[in-house]
Amino acid sequence: MEELHRHLEGRGPDDLLFTGLRGGGVLRNRIFRRAGFDRAAAAVGLEGLVPHELRHTAASLAVSSGANVKAVQRMLGHASAALTLDTYADLFDDDLDAVADRLDDAAQLVRVGLADHLRTGDKNGPDGGPSGPC
Repeated sequence: MEELHRHLEGRGPDDLLFTGLRGGGVLRNRIFRRAGFDRAAAAVGLEGLVPHELRHTAASLAVSSGANVKAVQRMLGHASAALTLDTYADLFDDDLDAVADRLDDAAQLVRVGLADHLRTGDKNGPDGGPSGPC
């Protein structure tokens, strides 16, 4: 934080945080990569890594941590959750397995007669008391 604070000294609230090498303009991807990203990636054994792959990594980590698709959408700046799902649908495959497992569990409860409280409108659990929110 101290290093970042020093970097911000003398800058206005609307000034760019990281700028291009010449003239302080917008930092373009090509300049950023040439200025150090490619060397840094190679130094840690990730030669060939491109900055956009970090975006996919962030999305993957968010999804695997259980983030809501709307939260991932906002994090990535997508216009809609549908775009996020279309782009990262393969990341949600485990969610489908979890849904299937929960449906199997519910079906098993029905088979043994313990799921009457899961029916819509039934306010009582299997012990006759409130079942709580569904």
